[in-house]
Amino acid sequence: MTRPTWDEYFMMIAHDVSTRATCIRRKVGAVIVKDKRILSTGYNGVPTGITHCTPETCLRNIYNVPSGERHELCRGLHAEQNAIIQAAFHGVSIAGAIIYVTHQPCSICTKMLINAGIKTFIFEHPYNDELAKAMMDEAGVEAIVFKR
Repeated sequence: MTRPTWDEYFMMIAHDVSTRATCIRRKVGAVIVKDKRILSTGYNGVPTGITHCTPETCLRNIYNVPSGERHELCRGLHAEQNAIIQAAFHGVSIAGAIIYVTHQPCSICTKMLINAGIKTFIFEHPYNDELAKAMMDEAGVEAIVFKR
């Protein structure tokens, strides 16, 4: 019997979490882990009680906002943000944890994760966000691109 490594296991779970995403542009899942135990999960989408976006109501589609730019022009939260919020909502400390994310955290999420005490980011799909990379480096965050 072949078992997945811990990284493979938690990244598979991040992919499963992403299936709950309501964003019409990208499905992202995040899992925050400490000592091989899941502390919190999150996926991208609008806040609780807010109508999900459609191609006609997505602000990023309406204004032709390129990926990785103008994050404030979106009604949704990122998966990492929702994972942090869920941990806070339930009173779970995530300091010193690892986050597994299907996609590289943007600069906004990177700032939040650093301040939340996340020490390692493991993500499968990198993208060009020089500010996020520079902040990870300066904060001493271990950034690992997951390879299947």
